[in-house]
Amino acid sequence: MSLKSISLTHPTKAISGTVQLTGSKSESNRALILEALSQGLVRIENLSAAADTVIMQQALQQAQDTQATHKTIDIGPAGTAMRFLTSYLNLANGSFTLTGTERMQQRPIGILVDALRSIGADITYEKAEGYPPLRIVGGFQQTADNLRIKGDVSSQYLSSLLLVAATLEQGLTLNIEGELTSKPYVSMTLDMLQEAGIKHHWSENSVAIAKQPFLETTIYIEPDWSAASYWYSIVALSDNGHIILPGLKRNSLQGDIAIADIMQHFGVESRFEIDGLHLIKTDNISTEKLFDFKECPDLAQTVVALAAGLKRDISITGVETLKIKETDRIAALRQEISKFGAELITDGDIYHLHTAGVALSEPLTFDTYEDHRMAMAFAPLALIFNNITINEPMVVEKSYPLFWEHLKSQGFKIVE
Repeated sequence: MSLKSISLTHPTKAISGTVQLTGSKSESNRALILEALSQGLVRIENLSAAADTVIMQQALQQAQDTQATHKTIDIGPAGTAMRFLTSYLNLANGSFTLTGTERMQQRPIGILVDALRSIGADITYEKAEGYPPLRIVGGFQQTADNLRIKGDVSSQYLSSLLLVAATLEQGLTLNIEGELTSKPYVSMTLDMLQEAGIKHHWSENSVAIAKQPFLETTIYIEPDWSAASYWYSIVALSDNGHIILPGLKRNSLQGDIAIADIMQHFGVESRFEIDGLHLIKTDNISTEKLFDFKECPDLAQTVVALAAGLKRDISITGVETLKIKETDRIAALRQEISKFGAELITDGDIYHLHTAGVALSEPLTFDTYEDHRMAMAFAPLALIFNNITINEPMVVEKSYPLFWEHLKSQGFKIVE
């Protein structure tokens, strides 16, 4: 991430062509855990090229190394890896220090650690209580098969536990307390487990998985709907836009397929054809005001940046988990849209976007806060602002390493 900044323009404002997205990071990270737990019975095709996925692969290889009895595994900024490995490492041989970047050490993990401890895990905090780094002793001896866990903080805590459940001697039943945030991600985990032969029973707020073997199977990773969201924004902001994204499915496991419905309100039609998903700019723009991101919080930055650029007042809800992501994404959004006169006003658990003060001022420089989604959410604004600068642009490597190259292929002029 040595590149300090890039400047973006788009001379024609016209978008047309095909973009091949990398495999879903969310599916890839789950598949890697299943591959490791199944001892190779589960195979993977179209694995994501994202840095987070590479980190997960390397961490699992390091965990399985039999040479060292204690291993320090540094997952850098990879939040999913932190959550999934917190459960997985209890089943591995040896002891581990699981750590990450300074920001990662500020992201809470206590709910997941408490859940694992309640069924016998040996996990201690090496610094601040409730936060990484963690010391985990493998060779897990299960003491209970039933636990309670909050559902409204991070769905990754639940997915982390569900992924390992079938490998535990007593299986596992999760009793989810409160409202479940990002439910599609939990459904994705269970669907992928089912692909690998692992059955579950989900009744109201309880999910049960018995101890059972994995079946030999190949999991194909669908292209990333989160990455597709930026192309929706690009088409919406273009004067004339039609993009084809091969491989995306109407019946996707990924919760971020919600972007297809959301972007109808911003004049982007989705057509599923043999050669891929077609995104087509139309004049059919709704007057919808309130958008709920409870089940797809990673889309919020894209939609807020888009609406602010279009001078469209909207309200958003279901975004409380954004405060514990790579950065406090609510605070980051508020700061960056203020640079061109938009405001994000807090009203309980609803946030109102006011755009009366928006001016297409030049030049504009956007900060990224070590957050890949900030860079990619704001880059499309080069279609309406004549010149923008993105600081620390290589943060995109976390989930979409070819993002800037793909923008160039669609007529964006990028100057380092």
